[in-house]
Amino acid sequence: MKFLGCDGRATATGRTTAALLDRVRPEPSGTDEPATAKNLVRGAGPGVLLALVATVVWSGSFVTSRALHDSVPPVQAAFWGWLVAQLAVAPFAARETWWQRRLVRRHLGFVTLAALLGVTVYNTLVNQAGLTVTAGNMGLIMAASPVLMALYARLGGARLGARRVTGMLIACAGVLLLVGKGSLPTSLAAGELWMLAAAVSFASYSALLKRRPAELGGVVFLFTTFVLGALMLLPAYGISLAVQGGFEPSASTVGPLVQVGVLSSAVAFSAWN
Repeated sequence: MKFLGCDGRATATGRTTAALLDRVRPEPSGTDEPATAKNLVRGAGPGVLLALVATVVWSGSFVTSRALHDSVPPVQAAFWGWLVAQLAVAPFAARETWWQRRLVRRHLGFVTLAALLGVTVYNTLVNQAGLTVTAGNMGLIMAASPVLMALYARLGGARLGARRVTGMLIACAGVLLLVGKGSLPTSLAAGELWMLAAAVSFASYSALLKRRPAELGGVVFLFTTFVLGALMLLPAYGISLAVQGGFEPSASTVGPLVQVGVLSSAVAFSAWN
């Protein structure tokens, strides 16, 4: 099996994908083996593990966002974090992105929307929420994202069983009780609303991932969304510089920004996608 780039060359991702497909292709047999629950779980294992890795890394990013709240303005933190992410991914993606540039142009609207939701808006809202919301509460509110993803799936025609709906309701009630410190809150603070908006943005991005064009390579999609997302942040970044001023580069600011860019952006989004 051979995967070709836009200019007819076999890409590195294509060769890797072909090798993986050859490894998991079942051997021919006289009888068809029925799909068992064990086989289904085994097949979903790597995806679940990667999602868990991304979730754990993002949990740490809430702590970092909170730590930067009094030294780096939210928009500037988001911009520099995504710039670092581009530099981290570029050695693995720049060449293949150039080869698939025609595909990127063909699906530019889709990629731009994904970049807006997952890069430009989501991370900026998280940083904005970090100004007033504790890292713990940020994580709790973000736990509502799977519920929103399930709702998007239902809108797309998927059926939600009774157990899943019950679990969603329990999860929502648990988040509200924890955020309200044992009682259902009658209102949310501004920072909590920012975080809720971030959860909606991320759930929308995740729902959009299910419609990603199959011919668009994963690393190409990742790198392109990083670039477009940072470009869409530029106007807000300029306004932030003019109104709030810049921040002082130091170990306490540059170090966390590098951590956010490499781990929370490049590694976590690669695992989630």
